[in-house]
Amino acid sequence: MKKIYISFYEIFHHDHLMKKFIIVTLIFLLSLSCLKAQQLYTEDNGKIELTQHGASHLASLPLKCVDKEFPFKPWYVLSDTTLTRPKKIQPAFCGCYDWHSSVHGHWLLVALLKQYPQMAEADSIMAKLKRHLSAENIRTELALFKGDNLTFERPYGWGWILQLQNELLTWNTPIGNELSQNLNPLARFLANECVGFLNKLQYPVREPEHFNLAFSMCLAWDYAVTSNDTLLCNAITKSALRFFKNDLLCPTSYEPGGYDFLSPCLEEADLMQRIMSGDEFNLWLNNFMPELYSNPAQLFKVCDVPDPTDGKMVHLYGLNFSRAWCLYDIASKMREEKRKPVQDLAVQHFKYSLPHVVSGAYEGDHWLATFALLAIRSLER
Repeated sequence: MKKIYISFYEIFHHDHLMKKFIIVTLIFLLSLSCLKAQQLYTEDNGKIELTQHGASHLASLPLKCVDKEFPFKPWYVLSDTTLTRPKKIQPAFCGCYDWHSSVHGHWLLVALLKQYPQMAEADSIMAKLKRHLSAENIRTELALFKGDNLTFERPYGWGWILQLQNELLTWNTPIGNELSQNLNPLARFLANECVGFLNKLQYPVREPEHFNLAFSMCLAWDYAVTSNDTLLCNAITKSALRFFKNDLLCPTSYEPGGYDFLSPCLEEADLMQRIMSGDEFNLWLNNFMPELYSNPAQLFKVCDVPDPTDGKMVHLYGLNFSRAWCLYDIASKMREEKRKPVQDLAVQHFKYSLPHVVSGAYEGDHWLATFALLAIRSLER
């Protein structure tokens, strides 16, 4: 039988062979990508569950950056000409590019270790948590919130500190108890500051990035419920009703913007489903976003990212994740016959962004895993 041999030279010099080669290669790479994504989670009737391999995959990102001091973006105010290394000012949360990303990177590590205590990275995670979240380091972090920096990282970073403490308070192990005690002075201080801030704030902040008020209120609410902080619960409830109860017909057609990682409409609804009863919430939601009951797929289209190395444009991968958790949480409070199309839309957004969590571009790698896990947690319920 005659052997047929086609060289790469011949392939690239015959158009039809070239086209076949490209098509086969693309199919292979796409299949490989899909297989890789499937290994990160399992799916059963729309319910997503992270695998241990997926947990390791997500943990690899903060493990790489929580000790990476530079590049570093300071959000604090310098009051004089004295310049100090970031690590001396922020010994617990100096890494992952900026303070809030470091905070939620630690939250991610705690959350994964709680759920997967046998993961291969457990010892490394434990060592970093103990070293970073020491009582001494937290005292130094707390000292930053004074003078010109009383509003440092408000409200986004404040919400993430409270969410980190929420995670630690529900980690019923010796290390969980130790770390929650260490973080408690900073968490209590920021919880009290949140109460004062919300009580005096005159208007809601509806922007689609760090200063979005509803998202930070959701993070703070979870902590307030876990810690039985009635002052904070009351401040959040009162402010949410004052700002959002009478909202009608949220302009979803204005979303997304080119830099968004949060949906102002969905974050508001996600907050209201936390504080309202089922009947009350459905009545409110039908006035606020009626299309969610009739044609949710037309409201929110999955967002693509033209350049993942652009620190702002890559936000849109995060927007897909935040839409996913909001949609799934909102659906859980909707009437049962209306839930599935909303849940399906959530899963669609989640699946699109998951393969892009690890891109090799630090612009997304330093924070996207956190948003992926928040989405997974909603989709696991």
